[in-house]
Amino acid sequence: MSSKRTPESDADQPMVYEIKLKGHLGRQRMDWFEGLTIKLDGNGNTLLTGTVIDQAALHGILKKVRDLGMPLLSLNSVEPSPNDTSADKQVTHE
Repeated sequence: MSSKRTPESDADQPMVYEIKLKGHLGRQRMDWFEGLTIKLDGNGNTLLTGTVIDQAALHGILKKVRDLGMPLLSLNSVEPSPNDTSADKQVTHE
């Protein structure tokens, strides 16, 4: 059996995502994204990064973004870094 990932199998596999939002996420809403790293950049945008267990969980995160009313600028899957600490919520300001 091959360990090669296919689009069909990716939907049920944990993946690391970067979600970029226009505007800074307020402190009172940061707990909505538990488990994701939250980075507030100098351009006034928010970057959420972390491992998402499956497509259903990703849709749940995107529903929260929609409920906030913050414009979604981008959504990208990325290769996990060897020192990925997304299991612990981190908030950074640049």
